[in-house]
Amino acid sequence: QALQGRIAGVEMTQTSTKPGGAMQIRIRGTRSLTASNDPLIVLDGIPFAGTVNDVDPSSIKSIDILKDASATAIYGSRGANGVILITTNRGVAGQEAQVTYNGYYGVKSLFARYPMMDGPQFAKLRDEVKRTIDDLTPGTDSKIQNSGDERDGVSTDFQDMFYRQGMVTSHDVSVANGSEKGSYIFGGSFYKEQAVVPTQQYTRISLRTAIDQSVGKYLRFGLTSNNAYGFSQGNQVSVGNAIAPTPLVDPYNEDGTLKRSVSYSPAGLSAVVWTRDRLEEAKDLWMSDSKTLGSYNNLYGEVKIPGVEGLSYRINLGLNIRWTNGGGFTGKGVNNPDPNALSSASVSNSLTSGWTVENLLNYDRTFAGVHHVNAVAMYSAEESFYNRSAFSVRDLPADHFQYFNLGYGEGEKTINKDDQHYSLSGLISYMGRVMYDYDDRYMLSLALRSDTSSRLAPGYKWHTYPAVSAGWNLHRESFMGDLSWLSALKLRVGYGETSNQAVDPYQTLGELNTRFYNFGDSESGYATGYYISQLPNEKLGWEYTQTWNFGLDFSLLNRRLSGTIEYYRQHTKDILLAVKLPSTTAVQDYMANIGETENNGVELSLSGVILDNLNGFTWEAGVNLYANRNKLLALASGQEKNEGNWWFVGYPIDVVFDHKKIGLWQAGDPHLDILEPGGNVGMIKVEYTGEYDAEGKPVRAINADDRQPQSLEADFQGGFSTRLAYKGFDLSVIGAFKSGGILISTLYGATGYRNTLGGVRENNVEVDYWTPENTGAKYPRPGGVSSSNNPKYAKTLSYFDASYLKIRSITLGYDVNRRWLKTAGLGKLRLYATVQNPFVLFSPYHSESGLDPETNSYGDENQSITDQLQGRLPIVGVNTPTTRNYLFGLSLTF
Repeated sequence: QALQGRIAGVEMTQTSTKPGGAMQIRIRGTRSLTASNDPLIVLDGIPFAGTVNDVDPSSIKSIDILKDASATAIYGSRGANGVILITTNRGVAGQEAQVTYNGYYGVKSLFARYPMMDGPQFAKLRDEVKRTIDDLTPGTDSKIQNSGDERDGVSTDFQDMFYRQGMVTSHDVSVANGSEKGSYIFGGSFYKEQAVVPTQQYTRISLRTAIDQSVGKYLRFGLTSNNAYGFSQGNQVSVGNAIAPTPLVDPYNEDGTLKRSVSYSPAGLSAVVWTRDRLEEAKDLWMSDSKTLGSYNNLYGEVKIPGVEGLSYRINLGLNIRWTNGGGFTGKGVNNPDPNALSSASVSNSLTSGWTVENLLNYDRTFAGVHHVNAVAMYSAEESFYNRSAFSVRDLPADHFQYFNLGYGEGEKTINKDDQHYSLSGLISYMGRVMYDYDDRYMLSLALRSDTSSRLAPGYKWHTYPAVSAGWNLHRESFMGDLSWLSALKLRVGYGETSNQAVDPYQTLGELNTRFYNFGDSESGYATGYYISQLPNEKLGWEYTQTWNFGLDFSLLNRRLSGTIEYYRQHTKDILLAVKLPSTTAVQDYMANIGETENNGVELSLSGVILDNLNGFTWEAGVNLYANRNKLLALASGQEKNEGNWWFVGYPIDVVFDHKKIGLWQAGDPHLDILEPGGNVGMIKVEYTGEYDAEGKPVRAINADDRQPQSLEADFQGGFSTRLAYKGFDLSVIGAFKSGGILISTLYGATGYRNTLGGVRENNVEVDYWTPENTGAKYPRPGGVSSSNNPKYAKTLSYFDASYLKIRSITLGYDVNRRWLKTAGLGKLRLYATVQNPFVLFSPYHSESGLDPETNSYGDENQSITDQLQGRLPIVGVNTPTTRNYLFGLSLTF
């Protein structure tokens, strides 16, 4: 979150607002169709098997992001999507022993509630539905009336009964020391976040150490160990429990006590009444726990070769281990209107481990004071292992078993074959790189890397690719003259290739699946048969990307203003993609190197000092702006489109494939009966893409052929920051912005049943709908022509302009005067207060809903209908609400 909007070309998208939720990180767009597009994380020099969430932010010294292929190529296939280099704090040579504490505490409040209808609004909606039915089909009984626990005059706000105040706190302590020969740092941290959704919380405990030691004149070694334990709870609790019941439901008994469950709507729906107090009471009877323990370790040794100045050998040994244990339990009758519903429990366990060995020969030397040469030769090997298993049961004899002894389950026991997994894969690499610098004016870098992957087919396992880059510091040239206003000017150009072993292990072997046959003569009544579900491919090879990068770095006015302008072009070839086969083959598909994509982009970064200690004031500001254009160039077998996956040649990888809403049908429109036979005034009007006759009339009705791919890409996006300081005080503001693109909000569409405008199911989001007296509305007439219990074309109501300008954080801090601290034996004391997510501007979605315009889910999460959106797309769904956070913290050293 601290990096969001701070780096040009790096898009960090929120995919979950639950505590501990991860970010989707994309560096210069999306390249692959089915493989991971996540960047490689390198922690203290070794590829990191965890996520950014596993690293305590207080332990981070610096973060560098490599975007250009001429820089990432040295990391081989692992760096195909960019590289995030994280360097943690270490002891400094000559440093006295020092203790550092960083901590904060904060409260979390709702950014905005989901804008659902209240009682009078919902009752009016039902009246409008009845009027529509009477107008369109006179004499028809609408059958829309209060049912179950619904009552006239009731207006229940279930969200008000549901949410609690959240909390977040973090405490980090470290001890560091250093001498001429060595240094160390030891540290630990505790982080806890409680959501506004009751029982949802995430806890992380981290322990870390880094030791560096020189032995004699030539030998140096060190150890880095990062260990984190994460505990996530309550993710089974859904906001849907608070927004589904209609507001006409009376949740109280005659004696004023809460009902256990309520029924509502003519559709006969029912739900348990969950309040914050009830959820807290039931936290041991309704559980969803996930515990993760990760240990990430790096041991290195470095030897200077005697007799050869600048020559050294280094070995890096990395070992990563990550255990995950999941458990779920639902007690008898818990979260079910039926109090006798059977209990259920499940467990899942996974182990991810990997080792890496890197051997590096380094040569670094400067000749004649102007010729600097750096050369590296490397051989590395790595292996990755993954194993997962899961098991579930029903009907435990007692609730206190929870999920800790599934053997006592008396009901159905399930071991789903799709929940069991094993894989082992390896990679061997060779790399050579030479960097030359002449007088800090001319720079040249040449690299060559070769990787072989166990995941690919024999004869196609190897891929070798080059990288070259050059730089020219123009401001050091004599022909630039004496330009006092120019502090730096550098031109850069680079070309490089990266590759991607973008398939799961064993894809070259094909796949078998199972089918049960009932022969009627076996003891169990059936036999298991096997059939081919995926064909092998003996030519399966690397997916690779060719990248050009052009850059200009400059600094003006004695470095008061600095900036970078970059243009890049990425062409990805031989994309690994499952090729569908005709149904007559009885085989689903096979994996092959088919497909091409392209990314082109421009990035601009500026930073400057507006006031430089003017009467004690210092004012700094920075802004970055970038635009990426993604295009799918080719698909399997020369296809122009793959409608099932929403892939279309000539369009970006991520699109929505749907009709395009252009308004609502109004009275007097001449083409309503032609384009929408049986349609009604006030229904959604979508764009017709067919032909017209000589009189200008459409020749057919609107159908599936009128669906269009519509790009989700923003026109441009970026971020900004500013800091104003006076004496010991400072005020910082960080923000981000986006212009254009499409935001998908399922709250307003057809996939979540939150905007049916029918009044017969759940509560409805508050919208401005069409009536004979309100023909200028945005949303269709209630009770009009429908499809699957929603207004026809209701999915088009999900699409909004994705533009926004968001202030992410405002911080006011004070550094206590060091002279005051010295007498107390303290080195540094800083106090600060921060507000996160204070407000949003220029967002059409926020203006209509009041909600945060940033995504919070994937397309297949929290949906009643999960097959109408691509699960890979980040969306705004009905997830844990975004919060506005108020933090108070301090940093202390002594």
